[in-house]
Amino acid sequence: MKKYFTPLLATILLISASCNSPETDTAARPAAQSAETGKGQSGVSDDASEKNVVQIAAGSKDHSTLVKAVQAAGLVDALSNAGPFTVFAPTNEAFNKLPAGTLDELLKPEKKNDLIDILQYHVSLGVYKADALNDGQVLGQVNGGNIKITKKDGKVIVNGTATVVASIPASNGIIHVIDGVLVPAKQ
Repeated sequence: MKKYFTPLLATILLISASCNSPETDTAARPAAQSAETGKGQSGVSDDASEKNVVQIAAGSKDHSTLVKAVQAAGLVDALSNAGPFTVFAPTNEAFNKLPAGTLDELLKPEKKNDLIDILQYHVSLGVYKADALNDGQVLGQVNGGNIKITKKDGKVIVNGTATVVASIPASNGIIHVIDGVLVPAKQ
């Protein structure tokens, strides 16, 4: 028995040591690299999976203003998380409809809380597909406010001011592209 025990023990120790060596411990590397660079969920690289709401917006030439605002507000990681989110995403043209200087003012560091409030007013927790939105429906938004959905001539309208012009599924929710910026009511 002793003749078999010593080689077996040595083999087990070698296997155990090699499993814990830094050269073979690749599973921990992405998390460690992400922590070292200071990036959160948005820093995870995954080219195989469906894109999340932030990645889709970042890849859209029509949403560069929204992406810039999300970055300035520090919301990239939050919107890259699992969600699920319904994002009402204004186009660049929608931001251009704001009064002159409004966007520039909101992008100033001292206005970050106002920018966060407005951006969070464009996000609902949960996935609300366009065909499931009902006339008169009220959705609670991340900032604590509510938006009202109306339907007219087959179109989905948000707060009577922004029309959903497209809907795009994402890995962590859905994006409804809208032609207006939603402004929360003053409290």
